[in-house]
Amino acid sequence: MKLLLALFMFVISVTALKADEFIEIDIQGLTCAFCVDAVQRQLTKLPDIKKAEVSLKLKKVRIYPVSEGIDLDRVRQTITDSGFTPSEVRMVPNEN
Repeated sequence: MKLLLALFMFVISVTALKADEFIEIDIQGLTCAFCVDAVQRQLTKLPDIKKAEVSLKLKKVRIYPVSEGIDLDRVRQTITDSGFTPSEVRMVPNEN
């Protein structure tokens, strides 16, 4: 499973998203509001992220990129450096 996830991440390390899509990443280890704040602050520091919404209840983050390209390896590393484990990554059409 980890090998498959790593291969998937390698293939889409720099992903082109349509303007009406966002990225959703499951995060393991979120336990409190401080965890949410830490991940959100670190992700919004990245230059290719316009907005990051972290949900403690759902244990995931929604990332809205600035443009159509985003470096998912850097996003995953930022989550890991914040002390959490990113897992499943999904490209999701925006409902708005």
